[in-house]
Amino acid sequence: MSANKDEFRDYCIELLSGLRQGAIASKKMFGGVSFSIDGKTFAIISMDQLWLKVDDECRAEFEAANCRIFTYDADGKTKSMNYYTVPEEAMESAALMRPWALLGWGAALRAAAAKATKAANTAKKPRAPRADATKN
Repeated sequence: MSANKDEFRDYCIELLSGLRQGAIASKKMFGGVSFSIDGKTFAIISMDQLWLKVDDECRAEFEAANCRIFTYDADGKTKSMNYYTVPEEAMESAALMRPWALLGWGAALRAAAAKATKAANTAKKPRAPRADATKN
């Protein structure tokens, strides 16, 4: 990662630190960086831009602020991910970023809860003994 990219990553960590939810971990991924707390990813850097996780519960707020959805081209098609840019003014300070970061963190928590529920529902449950298996 270049010095400029390192500086931008460090600046984004500073902006996101207003969450005060715990230590923010950063990890290189696919030419970018992911940011997570307790293993839950809530923001990424890609294409020299900070993107926050979004779901149905908070998407309207990002769209109302004219934030853009993360898109990329693959297999000749444009695909998207549930990450949006933040308003330009939010990039100026941790205080201005905080409400947006909280929306991203909330989306990450809901995604983790949904994943855990799905895993619990699809986990193989032990079979009850067959009635005739107890007969000799």
